[in-house]
Amino acid sequence: MKIRAWLKSGDAFIWVNAAAASASIIAVLGLLLILFVNAFDHFWPSDVRAFSYVDPRSQQVMQVLGSTVDEETVSQEQLVGAGIDKPLMVEKPLYHRTLVKLGNRDVTGVDFAWFIEEQVTAQHYPDGVMQFERKEWGDFFGFLREVRRGDEVVAVHQGEDILTEETRAVFDELFARARVIDNDINRLEKKVIASINYRVEQIRLSLLRLERDQPAGWEVLRQQLIGEREMLQASFEVAKKQLFAQYEAIERDSVVMQTMDGRLVEIPLSKILRVLTPNQLNGVQKLGSYFVKFWAFLSESPREANTEGGIFPAIFGTVLMVIIMTVVMMPMGVIAALYMHEYANQGAFIRFIRIAINNLAGVPSIVYGVFGLGFFVYMIGGSIDTLFYPEVLPAPTFGTPGLLWASLTLALLTLPVVIVSTEEGLSRIPRELREGSLALGATRAETLRHIILPSASPAMMTGMILAVARAAGEVAPLMLVGVVKLAPTLPLNGNFPYLHLEQKFMHLGFHIYDVGFQSPNIEAGRPLVFATAFLLVVVIVALNWMAVLLRNRLREKYQANDV
Repeated sequence: MKIRAWLKSGDAFIWVNAAAASASIIAVLGLLLILFVNAFDHFWPSDVRAFSYVDPRSQQVMQVLGSTVDEETVSQEQLVGAGIDKPLMVEKPLYHRTLVKLGNRDVTGVDFAWFIEEQVTAQHYPDGVMQFERKEWGDFFGFLREVRRGDEVVAVHQGEDILTEETRAVFDELFARARVIDNDINRLEKKVIASINYRVEQIRLSLLRLERDQPAGWEVLRQQLIGEREMLQASFEVAKKQLFAQYEAIERDSVVMQTMDGRLVEIPLSKILRVLTPNQLNGVQKLGSYFVKFWAFLSESPREANTEGGIFPAIFGTVLMVIIMTVVMMPMGVIAALYMHEYANQGAFIRFIRIAINNLAGVPSIVYGVFGLGFFVYMIGGSIDTLFYPEVLPAPTFGTPGLLWASLTLALLTLPVVIVSTEEGLSRIPRELREGSLALGATRAETLRHIILPSASPAMMTGMILAVARAAGEVAPLMLVGVVKLAPTLPLNGNFPYLHLEQKFMHLGFHIYDVGFQSPNIEAGRPLVFATAFLLVVVIVALNWMAVLLRNRLREKYQANDV
């Protein structure tokens, strides 16, 4: 009887709701913790171990150098299933197996490998081991043997000990010089020459447009454009000579490294991005290296099929797309909700529209992608190219997937959320406020502007928060209307009109899909999947947090009207 009375009182549902909310919070925090641990452990500089290993397949002794990435306990049956059917050095039911990052993929062809610890005969942590983060082929582990300035050997080192001060000073000097030259090469390629090429292309299109239309005085304009093009070509030749000179200078210096098995490999300093001596670092130095590598992950562009480098273009593309989508979606949703609630006759037609809007909220996102590809890209974009860019045809300008069409597609996808949320806010405004405003002599437009919209603004912001949360994580429609694996340039740059809505862009959600399921190097891409997923959550939370702050300020300002 007491239980039945307790159920009838409604207290049971309060506890059930509290338990459900607590379970949801714990699940979300647990997910974030898993993402954080698996993601950011990747950036910590691990010690590099050198060990002798008896290969159970060939029974040959291997000399291995690398850092431990993962470890697990396996049974003898699992080893047999993995192809190891020969007797091991130690017979036991369970074995300890470690995943070692070997690096040196261009030398050995293998970046990661599993090793059974019971087959390790000797190991140590050499102080002189060096780890290079390279532009290509991933990391390199080895021991420095020679430093070369051109064909001249300027420093020599033997053994596995720490480099002498003289050798390290020579290496640091040449490496710093290579980084300065590399930065100058990037400036010439990505800013100077890229800007010249962009302006030359615009002049070419302008000449084609003039020759087609032939307006009054077009010959004079044509000569001016040709003169400007010749000046740009002269600037291009100067920049090209500077670029070739820098390439000759940066390719001059190199180092000779020795792998654990004795092979010598010459590596140009121009191919090295960062140098680390992990076994010499103390805790503070490792923490500093951790933040340097993490910042590089946030600020650099991806390399090596997205398994190396950073994700800045994906972060930038995601935020820019959400901003453009919000700018387009919010006015459309608010105007539609205002018309249906404040102006339209509440009849069968409006009820049908509301049912259609609610149904649109449940349409699969890939359907919106197909619609965006057909309507926005092929129909509207193709028409824009025909009307305004005929000189470029058949190469498309707006008639191809890009940032604008991706933003508009997601604006349509999230529009029902904003309409429904705004209508809910409008319906909560007391009728007396409207009538009181009209009775005091205000027009309907003034009532709408000063009373209705401010009172409904918290509900509008709620709709925007829900829309941003959904749009930032969408991937399927974006694959059809503008997202690519790697975009060479950002949609926002220094070339007029600065914001290039026709360009393709990168997205965090698609980056996760590409690295997780399309990567040729699964082990290298796995931590990046976790890191990118965590950053996507952070971006969504940051965008929502700003919207929540704005909503709370509006709610406090119009608290008297918010019910």
